[in-house]
Amino acid sequence: MHTLRIPYPESLPALANQSKEEFEQEARLALAYKLYEMGRLTSGQAASLGGVSRVQFLLQSSRFGVTSVIWGAEEIAVEFTDPDKND
Repeated sequence: MHTLRIPYPESLPALANQSKEEFEQEARLALAYKLYEMGRLTSGQAASLGGVSRVQFLLQSSRFGVTSVIWGAEEIAVEFTDPDKND
């Protein structure tokens, strides 16, 4: 497994009112949510990167401003098409 190292000032966790461990876990989750939001990772892959279960990842998505389900244009069209309407 590879490791990503991101240097940050020692004061940053305190400025965020977090311990070093809390800050690093939140940063790890933020990266996972952003990659998920961009469509680079599935929810399962992102959850693994974030160090949480897939269910926990999806349930906490709003905390990071990310929707738990990302729909494409075709999926939206199918979902909102009236099956009884014949065009």
